[in-house]
Amino acid sequence: MAPAAAQVQVRRGGDDARTILNWSADETVAAIREKRISARRYITTVLEQAQRGASLNAFVTLLRQQALEAADKVDVAISCGAALPPLAGLAIVAKDNINLEGVATTGGTPALQYARPNNTAPSLRKLITAGAIVIGKANMHELAFGITSTNFAPFALPVHNPYAANMIPGGSSGGTAAAISSHVVPCGLGTDTGGSVRIPAALTGIVGFRPSLGDGGPERRYVDDDAVLPISHTRDTVGTMGRSVADVTLLDSIIAGQPRPEAANLAGVRLGVPRVLWTGLDKNLEQVVLKARQLLEQAGAVLVDADIPDLITLDNKISLPLALHEPRTDIPAYLKASGINNVTIDDIAQRIASPDVQKLFKLVTDDAFGGAYNDAITIHRPALKRLYADYFVSANVSAILFPTTPLPATPIDYTNGSGTVSINGGPPQDTFGTYISFTSPGSDAGIPGLSIPAGLTRSGLPVGIEIDGPLGSDVRLLSLGLAIEKILGRLPPPKLFV
Repeated sequence: MAPAAAQVQVRRGGDDARTILNWSADETVAAIREKRISARRYITTVLEQAQRGASLNAFVTLLRQQALEAADKVDVAISCGAALPPLAGLAIVAKDNINLEGVATTGGTPALQYARPNNTAPSLRKLITAGAIVIGKANMHELAFGITSTNFAPFALPVHNPYAANMIPGGSSGGTAAAISSHVVPCGLGTDTGGSVRIPAALTGIVGFRPSLGDGGPERRYVDDDAVLPISHTRDTVGTMGRSVADVTLLDSIIAGQPRPEAANLAGVRLGVPRVLWTGLDKNLEQVVLKARQLLEQAGAVLVDADIPDLITLDNKISLPLALHEPRTDIPAYLKASGINNVTIDDIAQRIASPDVQKLFKLVTDDAFGGAYNDAITIHRPALKRLYADYFVSANVSAILFPTTPLPATPIDYTNGSGTVSINGGPPQDTFGTYISFTSPGSDAGIPGLSIPAGLTRSGLPVGIEIDGPLGSDVRLLSLGLAIEKILGRLPPPKLFV
């Protein structure tokens, strides 16, 4: 039985809803610890904001009662003078493919709507142990097989962009992004296979971090085997998302068990700008990212115009074979490890609700890329990793700088979920392939990537700029991110929500 709400002696001042919802993660933790607000009042304010933004469809499940009970425990601890863990009272969200024991992990798909795992993903468990309060499971592109988060499952529905409700938020971690962007919570967890943390971060004006994965060995920063509904064990990782780089570093430090970095000095820092990742840009987005480049150069960064030949061609030999072959074994292994014994991968395939995911998942069940998989793993992926490693050395750069996506958010496709897009009036292009074209190579190489808000287009849509670093350079990358964010500035919040 949860303890009754403690009568915490709160020092009033500045705790109106707007102020509370604008707090960073650090400010929130400090306000609760210093008794400027009770944990219950904070969590109540957060839940009210989630309800105000219900039309965004950011959540599959809101854990109201659990969150309030957890807040009461924090208030009891404070009233007793007990030592507090570092995140005590902080509200977070977790994408609904990340296990939280006893709470359904739906993956946004009908067959798993009532699937309750018997385990919690280690990354999420570390945050909870550190005092974070999970207020809900965030909506997503069905089974994480897409980048729009236009979900057709009746309990999930399409996620909307807080900056423009008729636009996609990106995906597949679109619900986490929408919840953070609309100031429900300052930070949370998503997952990233080919860009699923960084793309929605870019399109909703927040920060998204994909940590080093490598080959899953000691260089892997977050380890969540068998407790996250998978696509590809070679490419999947949990990622952190927040309204600022500082919010992201706070969560990352807890998950990785390492000290938080300080902002780097950008003077003299060499950043590669490969032409292959700066071509085919939407003209409105291009204006924003070129301005960002100019600001970074003015701050002393050295932009190195050194291309990466054959990057996209090589990546195309890896991406789909991994993403459409590995689910055949990875999903059954996840179901078994999570104690979900009444659902099979065939059940999942037969009940997929979203047309675009139905089409993609048929390639999984038909094993359409089985023949290409061995070459992707044994030949092409090692070649891609060498290509990146050689580039960082030969160009003598600390990171690669590029637009996270070639275009900003586009209108929601209520017919297919992920149809086609046109850049600058050009011919139609596949939506999925277009949006992941810049983020996918780094994913396949297992290197870390950080998307940072670069600005708004003239029509008010967010644009992200990304830095990717060498394998294992996560702390250095986050340090650079803190510095870049200071130069580029923070975006104004969505007017409808704050």
